[in-house]
Amino acid sequence: MMNAYMAHRSLSLSVPLNFITLIYIISKASEGMMRVCIILVGLLSLLSIEAYDVGLTFLDSAVAQGAVCLDGSAPAYHMDKGFGAGIDNWLVFFEGGGWCNNVTNCLARRDTRLGSSKKMLTTETFSGMFHNKPKYNPDFYDWNRIKVRYCDGASFTGDVEAVDPKTNLHFRGARIFRAVIEDLLAKGMKNAKNAMLAGCSAGGLTSILQCDNFRSLLPATTKVKCLSDAGFFINAKTVIGTSHIEGFYADVVNTHGSAKVLSSECMAKMSPGLCFFPQNMIQYIKTPIFLLNAAYDSWQVKNILAPGVADRKGTWRDCKLDITKCSSAQLNILQGYRQEFLKALTGFDNSPSRGMFINSCYSHCQTGIQETWLRDDSPLLSNTTIAKAVGDWYYERGTFQKIDCPYPCDKTCHNRVFE
Repeated sequence: MMNAYMAHRSLSLSVPLNFITLIYIISKASEGMMRVCIILVGLLSLLSIEAYDVGLTFLDSAVAQGAVCLDGSAPAYHMDKGFGAGIDNWLVFFEGGGWCNNVTNCLARRDTRLGSSKKMLTTETFSGMFHNKPKYNPDFYDWNRIKVRYCDGASFTGDVEAVDPKTNLHFRGARIFRAVIEDLLAKGMKNAKNAMLAGCSAGGLTSILQCDNFRSLLPATTKVKCLSDAGFFINAKTVIGTSHIEGFYADVVNTHGSAKVLSSECMAKMSPGLCFFPQNMIQYIKTPIFLLNAAYDSWQVKNILAPGVADRKGTWRDCKLDITKCSSAQLNILQGYRQEFLKALTGFDNSPSRGMFINSCYSHCQTGIQETWLRDDSPLLSNTTIAKAVGDWYYERGTFQKIDCPYPCDKTCHNRVFE
């Protein structure tokens, strides 16, 4: 009331009081600006606390072994060293980024960050499962945390000796995998008490396909487990009933020579291309493994269920961008996809050594982001965060094998919205 009164009376008051009034108004405006500044600083501080940057290490010694990216450049990774009680514990996480299934697609990829370490950013943001503070990552914060950059186009499975001079394409993902592990062994992982192979998306597929291989490269005394985040890609038909991903995977395996590292037990029963699908080879994995996946995985919906080749008119465009925009008919199809996804998990037995967190979110990759890994509003399954479920499973404080109810029942989801 005083502010309004002074403003109303200011025209007839003396100069000194007018000056005082002006100062009063300016001070109040300044207070408001100060509050805005404090809020902005607080938000920026929160972001800086929830994530921090880690530099890039180039593995130049791998080039002599032929362990190179698509363009022949050296592989690379980001490493934040362990400390305290976690100095002998290792998390080796492989980045994702799709695949290239033929020379044309691999050429398009070769001169990007997914095909050349020359194009990679020199820092990477560490958050979620990579964080170095117990508040944000209680079970793995003090481990050696490594994020291996993806630049081969076949989930680190390729091994073709010949290089066509016309394209200069190198299909050497499996060699990169081994070179990175050997480098980390030399840097201290040979003394590891605990080790986990993990990855997201195409890297999550790596952690499935290379799980037992990883185990074999580490000392027998090391407790070794694997975690796949959004890596359980299923062999499903498209919305028009055609088979798209099956042929794509077959081409990936053929182009990159991936059969050399795939399960021999699986390939005794079916083609190498089919053994690139986790549902066909998960039963043969001997090392303890945890599957984290959304039953309505956004990448799978966009690229397996409703890829552009099966949706020429763009009927699924809005639905793929935002699940809340799906029609009732499209939601019925998505529920069918979830059922097919759950059916593909039947080979994943309920052994206590195996963990599973299958939520009903529209998302893809949930370990490397603080909001989904561990925060006050993080996704929950049986009232348990992803961070706690994975930690309890790894340290054997309890088993965790849960499947969420169908969409839209889970109100804790952070559903992706694409632009």
